[in-house]
Amino acid sequence: MTNKHKILCVGSVLWDIIGRSASHMRAGSDVPGRIIRLPGGVAMNIAMALSRFGLKPDLLSAIGQDAEGNELVSECARRGLGTDFLYRSADLPTDRYMAIEGANGLIAAIADAHSLEAAGDKILNPLKFGPLGSDETPFNGLIALDGNLTASLLEEIAISPSFSSADLRVAPASPGKAERLLPFVRSGRGTLYVNLEEAGILCQSNFDNSSDAAAKLLERGAFRVLVTNGGKSCCDATQDGLVTQRPPEVLVTRVTGAGDTFMAAHIAAECDGSDRKDALSRALHAAAAYVSGEIAI
Repeated sequence: MTNKHKILCVGSVLWDIIGRSASHMRAGSDVPGRIIRLPGGVAMNIAMALSRFGLKPDLLSAIGQDAEGNELVSECARRGLGTDFLYRSADLPTDRYMAIEGANGLIAAIADAHSLEAAGDKILNPLKFGPLGSDETPFNGLIALDGNLTASLLEEIAISPSFSSADLRVAPASPGKAERLLPFVRSGRGTLYVNLEEAGILCQSNFDNSSDAAAKLLERGAFRVLVTNGGKSCCDATQDGLVTQRPPEVLVTRVTGAGDTFMAAHIAAECDGSDRKDALSRALHAAAAYVSGEIAI
């Protein structure tokens, strides 16, 4: 497979620890439910979704050499994800994410991605010094990049020659880290996948709908943006125009990973040759199937 046909998922690969309850919850709630542990992180979630859609992505991330890290790498390989380019640290523990979800959505979450941040640009060595690419011969495949990397590293990627030929797809790790994507807006590089709140943070404004948010991001310099808004209309915006669609109505049974599924489904659809309208429709239907529980993890 040539680099042009390769897909790399760069960012957080960790263990998700998620507590779910069928009850509505608020701060201080103590309710029955289920607690599960499964592979997670934005890069991992996107890679797993891409694999479900028939693609074979490789992971670039930091994973410890501890027992949890060894188990996680084995689980990645079992799911058909490439692990040859992972940075395995002997000094850093494997990262974790913990979330609480109720019938009324995500209640709270804590992301412990300190090891990924500490590893810094070491995870990018295969793209900077081979075998995947270099400044002189940049990687020319597709890169799905998540915002769990440090702000300085994301800023470097936004202007780095090593990423100049890539089809770069970028998503924030959370609204709290949305501002880390500003270098991609300013440089006009990459396709940004954000929700309405994240778009508002990037534009320092409030929006009532995805179309207005997407148009403003283009005005501020973004090359291409896809703005989601929960069960309301989603917009794909480029200088060629806006495509807006509403997702199917479904009963929501989970939310963690929904945005990653949307992004992966959209990438897979475009890799399959879909135009913008069809790719957006396929992504929205895939995300709806995921949050309804129709798609197994």
